[in-house]
Formats: sequence, structure tokens, C-alpha cells
Amino acid sequence: MSLFAHVVDAGSVSGAADKLGLSKSVVSQHLKTLEQDLGVVLIKRTTRRQFLTEPGKRFYESCKALNQIAADAWDNVQAQQSEPEGQVHITAPHALVETLLAPVISKLMRQYPGVIVKLTCEDQHLDLMAHNIDIAIRIGASKDSTFRQKRLGVFRDVLCGHPRFKTVSLEQTPYVANAWEGESISHQLVSGNGESMMFRPKVSCITNAFHSTVSLIRSGAGIGLIPSFYLHNELPDVTALLPDESLPENPVYLLTPFSKHVPMAVKVCVDALSVHIQEQLLIHNG
Repeated sequence: MSLFAHVVDAGSVSGAADKLGLSKSVVSQHLKTLEQDLGVVLIKRTTRRQFLTEPGKRFYESCKALNQIAADAWDNVQAQQSEPEGQVHITAPHALVETLLAPVISKLMRQYPGVIVKLTCEDQHLDLMAHNIDIAIRIGASKDSTFRQKRLGVFRDVLCGHPRFKTVSLEQTPYVANAWEGESISHQLVSGNGESMMFRPKVSCITNAFHSTVSLIRSGAGIGLIPSFYLHNELPDVTALLPDESLPENPVYLLTPFSKHVPMAVKVCVDALSVHIQEQLLIHNG
């Protein structure tokens, strides 16, 4: 009923889908189910326009009132809440936590003691609805169009290793791979003058955790990829092996399942994370 009112207000299914942050197919299916349950046609549609039937006009008034009641109830609760409180579930890849998330989460905890942050570190893309996740920080865009996603910036991975590897042929050097790199690994490196080369490493070790990869690289077990922003931590025994060559950019996105009426605790976390991550990525890419 709520979606039906939004479709009427927006003038089309696609317009309502965009406003609500849902896919067009989801809105269409709900509208179809509603008409089947009622046993009447509410909207007649052509390729260019939609028209309310007589039953649809009467039903719309009730559905519009329902939406207004829900919006008023939400606004009243929000107005009574002077401070953000409640649990906010955040997920992010391991590599992003130490530099991009931990400082801002620490600040949020001090600023809003009523907010409880649940942080799930996971390199795989978790299902936001299945795991009840409020905010996801991801590397790469999401294919799920039902969620709002905001591009925060980019970073590049850097081919790193112990300084002793600077004088060794990289093709024959042991490579420590992150599990997300897959089984067949190849990296395109581009020089400052635009020339590109393909680097196909000799994989000798595969890890499923970012910090394990860093520890193995530091110990001299092999070479591997470390994000540019993480190198600003001045890691001992680690150096960029090809400082004049660059790997492709990795975009970072923030996703949330909320499109309207975002809980105050989630909103303050979204705002703080967005600002901090954007600033850090800009600094480390500057």
C-alpha cells in the first residue's frame, strides 16, 4: 500500500523506485501482488503514462494517509531522541579498518556513548539484509541496485617486499597472495610515461587475512600487494619495489540499506565515516 502511494506520487514505477532506492522490478512486483490481492486494477499503464482507475483513486487516498501517519510517527520519535543511541552494525574489509575506520569509530564512541558499534571485518561482500548490516564499506561498486551507495574515493595497491628483493627478478620471487586475488593472478602496471606491462607472479603462499599478508611480506617470505594508504604507517622492512609503476585504482564505496528515515545513530556514523574516509583517501592519493 505504501509503495502504491509512492508510485502515484512519483508518476511512474521507475520514479518511485529511484526515490525509494529500490529496483524497478521490486516495485512492479509489489504493485502486481497488491492488485491481485485486491482483485482490482489500480493503475492502467501505457508506454508513456499511467492512469488511476476509479477504485485506484479511492484506494490512493487511504494509502497516502497511511504514508503520512508513518512519516509523522517516525519524525516524532526522531524529534524526541536528543542523542543518537542504539547498535550500528558496520562491515568492512580488513585492510581498511586500521587506517580508514578505527580512528573515526573511536571518535564516534567518545562523542556518542549511547551508540554501540558492531564491527564485522570481512573481505567478502556480506548480504546486508541477511546479516542485519547498517553500513558496509566496500572496495568496488555493488551490483545490488536496491541499496544506496556512495563513492568515497580511490586508492592503489603497491607491489611491496623486503628491501632485499629490489635486486631480484620479480618474476621468480615468491609471491604472497590475498585470497581475494583469485587463483590466476596478473597485474597491469603502468609507468609514468604511459607504458604498461603485465606482471604474473609466482604464487608461493595464499592468505585469507590482510594482516597475515603484511606479516609475511615483512618477514621476507615474499612480495605482495599493500594499499597505498597503509604504507603511510611506515612499515619496517617493507619497501615499494616498483615506485615508478602504478597499479589500477580501487574505488571505495559506502552502502546502506536505508533510503529514507535513516536512524539517527546510523546517520551520524554514515556522515562521520564518509568525511573521514574521503579525507584520508584524498591525502594518501595527493
